Amino acid sequence: MQTLFNTELSLIQAPMAGVQDYRLAAAVSNSGGLGSLPCAMLAKEQLLSEITKLSKATDRPYNLNFFCHKPTSYTQQQKRQWHTLLAPYFTELGIDESSLGMTATRQPINTEIVELIAPFKPPVVSFHFGLPAADIVEKIKSWGGKVISSATTVNEAKWLEANGADAVIAQGLEAGGHRGHFLSMDLKLQQPTALLVEQCVGKLDIPVIAAGGIATAEDVKQILALGAATVQVGSAYLLCQEATTSALHRQAILNQNVNSTALTTIFSGRAARGFENRIMRELGTLPLQAPAFPFASIALGALRTRSEALGKSDFSPLWCGQKYIARDGISAKNITKELMAIDA
Repeated sequence: MQTLFNTELSLIQAPMAGVQDYRLAAAVSNSGGLGSLPCAMLAKEQLLSEITKLSKATDRPYNLNFFCHKPTSYTQQQKRQWHTLLAPYFTELGIDESSLGMTATRQPINTEIVELIAPFKPPVVSFHFGLPAADIVEKIKSWGGKVISSATTVNEAKWLEANGADAVIAQGLEAGGHRGHFLSMDLKLQQPTALLVEQCVGKLDIPVIAAGGIATAEDVKQILALGAATVQVGSAYLLCQEATTSALHRQAILNQNVNSTALTTIFSGRAARGFENRIMRELGTLPLQAPAFPFASIALGALRTRSEALGKSDFSPLWCGQKYIARDGISAKNITKELMAIDA
């Protein structure tokens, strides 16, 4: 069967920054799916090292994922508002808020990064928050790479198609991690995966990839029946042998309650889905004082580091999808086979 990216299986492992490295991507690629490496948080030296290891660990297609958000300013006034809200936590954990800077680590892809990855000719490059400049898209296509990106509405999907995407990831409301929305920040426009897939399939001339709430082989079967060319699955791999998920994050997953995830802007300034924890409960999930992406993460990163050192996840982003089945200690290969209903 000819799949979208010349893989054996119609499955993409979602890139998950903070809980994986090249090993998970390689394992899924070697199992017949499309493994993905989250690159947006990596310094150039780390990026080069991870891609080198990935390209040596598999001779199958793989995906490199980047952010392409439009950088915004972070003013002293915004910082004061945010720090005023967080002041009791700074006091509690003994953090000198004046030591916190104004620069965040999450940077959008640029020409220098493209030149760095070009020698590897990655088969697929995916984006979150839209698409980068046209010259970057064309550079990727010049080596035969496929360009894909996330859409959370039909309008975003149509925009991606018009601006050079080879396929669109229809990211439903159930998906874990950051929402990929970029035309509007209005969360009321977000839709469940099945509905979004149906709408995108009916409106686009390029393939649609379904993401969000896909946790079983039956889920895969049902979503492909709606016309999706491929599924993208992330949370199913959070506890697999190859994941680097922290002990505190693992504990939150294993102790989960039904419907315990929520969308929040607290950790980065942009809506993302994860398990509710102390700060989400105490401040609300969408505080108005949270600065724009990615500047909220500066203060939260400091709180997280100090809290995790005490063995607590009160300030940690515990990303996970709305539908989740714990698969603790199982190999990525076997999870992939289970999702695609293949006998192990």
